[in-house]
Amino acid sequence: MRDSYKVAVIGGGIAGLVSARELQREGHHVTVFEKANRVGGTWLYDPRVETDLLGLDPNREIVHSSLYRSLRVNLPRQIMGFLDYPFVKKEGGDPRHFPGHEEVLRFIEDFARDFGLSELIRFGHEVVRVEQVDEAELFEAVVICNGHNTEPKTAKFPGKDTWPGLQMHSHNYRTPEPFKNKIVVLIGNGPSAIDILKELAPVAKQVHQAIRRPGFHLKKLENHDNAWQHSMIACAHKDGKVVFQDESVVEADAIIHCTGYKFHFPFLRTNGIVNVDDTNRVEPLYKHVFPPSLAPWLSFVGPNYEGVPGAVMELQARWVAKVLSGKLELPSQEEMMCAVEEHWRKAEKNGWPKPILNPQHKGFEYIGWFAARLDIRPPNWWKKVTFWSILKVRSHYGDDYRDTWDIHKWMQEMDSPD
Repeated sequence: MRDSYKVAVIGGGIAGLVSARELQREGHHVTVFEKANRVGGTWLYDPRVETDLLGLDPNREIVHSSLYRSLRVNLPRQIMGFLDYPFVKKEGGDPRHFPGHEEVLRFIEDFARDFGLSELIRFGHEVVRVEQVDEAELFEAVVICNGHNTEPKTAKFPGKDTWPGLQMHSHNYRTPEPFKNKIVVLIGNGPSAIDILKELAPVAKQVHQAIRRPGFHLKKLENHDNAWQHSMIACAHKDGKVVFQDESVVEADAIIHCTGYKFHFPFLRTNGIVNVDDTNRVEPLYKHVFPPSLAPWLSFVGPNYEGVPGAVMELQARWVAKVLSGKLELPSQEEMMCAVEEHWRKAEKNGWPKPILNPQHKGFEYIGWFAARLDIRPPNWWKKVTFWSILKVRSHYGDDYRDTWDIHKWMQEMDSPD
């Protein structure tokens, strides 16, 4: 392999920018394509919503960002930065450990400026096709960093298509005011559902949260006089009634699907080599980065990963850059494919949730694999900060965990020797 290549990076968010930096450091000629007119990706707040509020119409105008106006990060800033560029408090900015989305955008903009990345970016350029051809603009390698919080995934239940009330995905939720004095059903129990419930409760008439948990029974939520948790929706009727699996019934005005997103690469043409299956699994990807038969010329940085996303994206990007420069070698195509198949066999055998783009189920193995090959000694807390450790702390501190959690003490405990 040569020492440097002409590389296209798709996306000007966190994954795209850190990829561009690592590729540039390795001497590659980098062009970043960004649809918007500034960096930020999903962290660019957009007050607009899509014409199809459920996001089902393929011909709708896509709004990339899923931010609601009040959104604050659900991870402390101390674990959101990069090895040599921490997400620190800055004069005149949001000083909180869990800042609002505006502060994250400022961090991204500062990162792009400090590493001279903006000059690599073609703003206002939407990539509509990536394939191996002998026409159009040619690049020798492509790194896909287009994010994964834009294409809504909705819940399925009988009567969904004929229920007369307002249905929308949280992707199109911005403010609580439209739901004043309404009876609202939220589907989901993730961070967005919890945040939106907390924001809606003071203005809505009632809020009912449907969660997918076996054997769950109806209960009233503490700290909210007008909010209840139910089991999942059993069906919805044309008269506006929503029936839950716990047999409770409400006459609702709106249903908000806080049900996550699909991986979506509408521009990618690989003749069936890379696919997203019905469990939202991108396959086949060696170490969730390289399709074996197209490696190293096609790669993905920043797929869904719970725990330390900034660190993972940085290590993935550094690995891609060094593989392209010839400093690190990939196994053979056959060996990579065997490793992918073995991973999914283990996933099925051990009952890991699908899609298993969360190797934190195997502890520090994934992030440690990269660190070893890149000869990086990661901070000790990387070994301990997982989705489950964060979830446990949130559960302990309750809805106000962002303001009551003693982050400094927690980080000291995380960084202490085993």
